[in-house]
Amino acid sequence: MARQSLPSPYTALVSGTPVTRAQVALRGGTTHLWRYGSDDDAADQLVMLHGFRGDHHGLEPIVAHLLRERPDLRITVPDLPGFGASPPLPDGGHDVPGYAAWARDLLGEVAPGGAAALAGHSFGSVVAAATLSGAASAGSETDGTPAAPLARALVLINPIPRPPLSGRGRMGVGATAVVHDLAGALPEATGTTLLRHAALTRIASVAMVRTPDRALRRWIHEEHDRYFAGFGTRRSLLEAFRASITGSVREWAAGIDVPSLLVGGARDDLAPASDQQDLVALFDDARLVLVPGVGHLTHYETPGAVATEVAAFLDDHAAASAAA
Repeated sequence: MARQSLPSPYTALVSGTPVTRAQVALRGGTTHLWRYGSDDDAADQLVMLHGFRGDHHGLEPIVAHLLRERPDLRITVPDLPGFGASPPLPDGGHDVPGYAAWARDLLGEVAPGGAAALAGHSFGSVVAAATLSGAASAGSETDGTPAAPLARALVLINPIPRPPLSGRGRMGVGATAVVHDLAGALPEATGTTLLRHAALTRIASVAMVRTPDRALRRWIHEEHDRYFAGFGTRRSLLEAFRASITGSVREWAAGIDVPSLLVGGARDDLAPASDQQDLVALFDDARLVLVPGVGHLTHYETPGAVATEVAAFLDDHAAASAAA
C-alpha cells in the first residue's frame, strides 16, 4: 500500500491567503504569476523570485506568514521562465544576465516606478541582486535622464555569498555537475529523464534539510518530489543549473544602492555564516539576520521567522521613506 502524503504544516494559513493568477508577456514569452494579499492598487508591494528548480509554491509559506503580519501588502510571485507554469524564454539565455533582464521587465510591468521591494530566495537572490545592481546606469533613458528606480528595497533570503562550485560544499556540487553534464551529453529524452529522476531530487533534499521534526522532514522531501522535476526543457534547465553553481550575490553587491536585508540560515552549508557576514559588508546599506538551527530551507523550515524579519524591514524602510 502506498504511503499517504503528508499535508502541509502551513495548509490552513496558505489556503486562507487571498490569491489570483495572471500572466504577462515578457521578452517574447509568457510569464505566469500569482498575486497574494491586497487587491488595492495603492498597496505596498513586494515581488519575490524563487530559487533553482522551484516555483511559486515554495515561497507560499513565507508569503502566507508575511500577509498575516502585513495584510495590506500585495505580493507578486512569478514562476521563473523555464520553471513551473512559465515556459522557457524564446530569446535570451537562462543565465543570470538573462533572468535579470527578464526581472527588470517584470518590475516595470507589475510595479512601475520602483513601487515594489524585490526579494529573491537562493538562486533567486543572485537574480534579484543582479537585477538591481547598477540599476541607475542600466535603466537610464537615452537622453541621459536617469530612469525611475527599479525597486525601492531588496530582500535576499538564503543569499548565495560565493559560487557554490567554489564554496564549502563544492565536492557535492561538483558531483551534481557531473550528472548534469552527463544528462546534457545523452540523447535528449534520456537526458531529460535523468534530470527528472527522483533519486537526484531526494539526494539534494536530504543534503539541505536540517529540521529534527520527522513529519516536517518528510513533507519537505515530498514537496521537492512534487516540484523539482517541473522544469521546461533540458536546455533551459542546464543553462540555469550552470548559472546557479557559478553565480553569486558577491559579484553584484557593491552596485546595489537601495536598502537591503539578508536573511540566512545559521546552518546553511551552501552559504556558511562567515561567508554571509563577509557578503553583507560589501553592500552600501544592508543588514544580515541569521536564523538559528536552519540551513538553506528557511522557506520551508522557518517561514514565520523569515516573514517577521521581512515585515520589520519593510516597515522600517517605509517609515524612513516617509520621514525623508
